Amino acid sequence: MQRRNHWLAAGALAIAGALALSACGSGFSSTTGSGSKGLTSSKKALTVLIGSSGDAETAAVKSAVADWSSSSGTKATVLPATNLTQQLSQGFASGKPADVFYLSTDALAGYASNGSLLAYGDQLPNKSDFYPSLVKSFTYNNKFYCAPKDFSTLQLEINTDKWKAAGLTDADIPTTWDQLDAVSKKLTTGKTTGLVMSGQYARVGAFMTQAGGNLMNADSTKATADSAANVTALTFVQKMLKEGDLKFAKDVGAGWGGEALGKGLAAMTIEGNWITGGMTADYPKIKYTVNPLPAGPVGKGTLQFTNCWGIAADSPNQAAALKLVEKLTSASDQLAFSKAFGPMPSIQSAASAWKSANPALVPFLDAAAYAQGVPTAKGAADVVADFDSKIETLKTADPKAILQATQTNLQALIK
Repeated sequence: MQRRNHWLAAGALAIAGALALSACGSGFSSTTGSGSKGLTSSKKALTVLIGSSGDAETAAVKSAVADWSSSSGTKATVLPATNLTQQLSQGFASGKPADVFYLSTDALAGYASNGSLLAYGDQLPNKSDFYPSLVKSFTYNNKFYCAPKDFSTLQLEINTDKWKAAGLTDADIPTTWDQLDAVSKKLTTGKTTGLVMSGQYARVGAFMTQAGGNLMNADSTKATADSAANVTALTFVQKMLKEGDLKFAKDVGAGWGGEALGKGLAAMTIEGNWITGGMTADYPKIKYTVNPLPAGPVGKGTLQFTNCWGIAADSPNQAAALKLVEKLTSASDQLAFSKAFGPMPSIQSAASAWKSANPALVPFLDAAAYAQGVPTAKGAADVVADFDSKIETLKTADPKAILQATQTNLQALIK
């Protein structure tokens, strides 16, 4: 399941690559003509570099790009990357980057600051249709750089057979932390732990948002890791860990929450909508439901994860690239992508159709109203990686000390 950690998968490499190329972005090419609105334009074919989750995603993107190419008359080739972070860096370093490419939130600041990216967001006709929180994730120095291509949120997945075996009903689905703690106790029996999730910020962070916190503020300009809200969240998670009704996936012999749920090692897990593909492929007989995460002391909260369609500042055909992105972020294309490989559309106008097609997954999309993004400050991925290593020791560590160390590291990024 490549998708389950797609924000962290790029990790420190994306930022390191962006920093190493600080002098490589040259902005608009001086050798090409200019199209409308100051965009370069030429007859050159477009290259589209993607980090695919598998054959289904590759086929869907190739089909959509081929349709656009046929109708527009502009040739375009889709290149599935074997290592997207490395290939993006190499392309920028050589001065011949792909015209259009997948770009993660943690890579945006590095490439935007060195001039590698075209800030085209404000030229999108459907700019106002994107979820505001997603737009914020791809805004750097008050410029909306690139169109969010899709997104995911975290919610609570429950094994229905284990739920019923514990004597629980729909009325017992937890809506508060205390209720989550209580049902986790009832579900912990034998080799099954009530709640199992990955021991990393990209899961535990959901509790932080429910307490009113997060590692950084909404636009990643201020470190907020050592807030009282985050201490409350980690203290609650620590309590459940100590009681044994919550375990991290690696501690039950699973690679991630979906595997723990599929193998019966967990009665509940916290994962994003990418879990649907993993369960269908690997554990088709397991019955489970998707439910909203319980509210914390402040209210509902979860994390969201997204990528955008980046356009290279050095592309000789930015005008065509922008037209392609408009097509790829249309309701018809995004709904086709969702059907093919599972992501949620990044535009609000597609919400109703997506919910009708995916009634069992509605909690994932409903969370768009309150989900928070992950830190996008340049270098944040390195800090989060360090934070993750500390979360793995949370059962016996001091939550305040963990958060204070992370606060110090984040503050160093924004001075």
